[in-house]
Amino acid sequence: MWRAIEQAISEHFGTPFSIEEHEKLSGGDINQAYVISGEDQRYFVKVNDKAHLERFQLEAEQLNQLKLSNTVNTPQVITSGNSKQHAFLVLEYIVLKSLDKAGGSYEFGKQLAKLHRWGDQKEYGNDIDNFIGDTLQPNSWMKNWSRFFSEQRIGWQLQLLKEKGVHIVDIDDCIEEVHQRLLNHSPRPSLLHGDLWHGNVAQSVSGPVVYDPASYWGDRECDIAMTELFGAFDSDFYKGYEDEWPLDHQYQWRKPVYQLYHILNHLNLFGGQYLSQAESMIEKIMTEQTQEQLPM
Repeated sequence: MWRAIEQAISEHFGTPFSIEEHEKLSGGDINQAYVISGEDQRYFVKVNDKAHLERFQLEAEQLNQLKLSNTVNTPQVITSGNSKQHAFLVLEYIVLKSLDKAGGSYEFGKQLAKLHRWGDQKEYGNDIDNFIGDTLQPNSWMKNWSRFFSEQRIGWQLQLLKEKGVHIVDIDDCIEEVHQRLLNHSPRPSLLHGDLWHGNVAQSVSGPVVYDPASYWGDRECDIAMTELFGAFDSDFYKGYEDEWPLDHQYQWRKPVYQLYHILNHLNLFGGQYLSQAESMIEKIMTEQTQEQLPM
């Protein structure tokens, strides 16, 4: 494996590269991670079995797409490839620390808002299906946001659960309820990070850095809703975002269905405690007042 990584880096830069040291890093539920060094250079390397190569290539495409926006900083993609048994993704190595503790929250809030305003896409989805965690995320282009999210996000996750023998709601009924909740909402398609929690953003010496995306073009509120799901970001982050591009007053009405997507995905991935949380969220969504009854 190490020889294949050396060769891929050498081919990328057109100069010989030899690994002098490699250190395994802790953390991560899916991939093994290493820092490698040699020729006075350091790189971050993700490793998995050989069948994982396509996912690494998809991740590289998404990182490059985010970087193309010139709004948020991402690690530079160096190369990807495989050996006889392993697949790997080589990225720029960046020294990182907690975003909140480093004081970069306000700056990142403004950067994320600028990302969400970037581009002129007219439909929702992406050219490629990708993965959120270890779950396939379909991204077929659609012009109708309520249909896209209710079918390709909530309906998809519920169908995956059903195939595992977990049936917590009538799928068609839930799809229709989510569709109705989003029916009158036609947001400008924004390029999303797609998996925006504390573990996928940090602070470097040159500013905030995001990584491990699950990107597609959708409602910007999806990214914000996830930042509030597994422990909200620092308040300065939300201030920075609002100063750059304030959220619609009806965001709070849509937030539960956007957060449900990630809870269903965690239920698919990890099971356990997420079953009762998903059931509770679905029950609340299915029985809440209609949007017309909410104060304007």
